[in-house]
Amino acid sequence: VQLQASGGGLMQTGGSLRLSCAASGRTGDRKAMGWFRQAPGKERDFVAAIRWSGLSTYYADSVKGRFTNFRDNAKNTVYLQMNSLRPEDTALYFCAAYSEDHWHGTIRYWGQGTQVTVSS
Repeated sequence: VQLQASGGGLMQTGGSLRLSCAASGRTGDRKAMGWFRQAPGKERDFVAAIRWSGLSTYYADSVKGRFTNFRDNAKNTVYLQMNSLRPEDTALYFCAAYSEDHWHGTIRYWGQGTQVTVSS
């Protein structure tokens, strides 16, 4: 499975961005998908995850209420809608596929990152 993330860019504080993660290859497995981010000099942190059905999501406290994770399985694409952006959201964002249909599983595949920069 290959994961291609896109949609990053430069945005002012309070603005919005939508990230996309398109999966290709063996995409028939019903797995949870996740988003992670890594700021310069910091560890990669969990941001959000969504189960295959799209009905269950889980968010880091730092983005809860501002970010929305959703998916279109017909398009093999997962999205992260980011609203009310803050400078501390600046990071390289990665999408990932879990080994099972829950965020308690391990990460099986990583996508390349897409940079999000929020100016104050």
